[in-house]
Amino acid sequence: MKDVFDELMGGLDEVEAFLAGQREGFQVHAPENVDVKHIRKTLKMTQEKFSCTFGFSLDAIKNWETGRRKPEAAARTLLSVIHQNPMAVLSAISNYQFEREHSHQHAFLSRKKGLRRSAKTKTVPSAAARI
Repeated sequence: MKDVFDELMGGLDEVEAFLAGQREGFQVHAPENVDVKHIRKTLKMTQEKFSCTFGFSLDAIKNWETGRRKPEAAARTLLSVIHQNPMAVLSAISNYQFEREHSHQHAFLSRKKGLRRSAKTKTVPSAAARI
């Protein structure tokens, strides 16, 4: 536990130095080990449900849990966030999926509103202007 605390404090010192302009670059380190099965079980999800919910392939989940493969750094980072705050990830994913699924409807409605607006503001030329 002390190692985790020391690591967190070291990270906070790096952030503080970066924000104070004392350090040029800032490097984020992905966790080395992530217990995928523990995270999934904590959420009371099957492998299939976990993979569908968070966008991982079912094979990846199986391989990670059996130790045949290790998640890449980006996946380990996402898994860590899922473990710490699954609702934040679900919220971000659902907003993205909603926007993606409904972008065509938004475009259609925007065009439709534009047509309504132009129809309301359209002026009919007077007889004198037509001649």
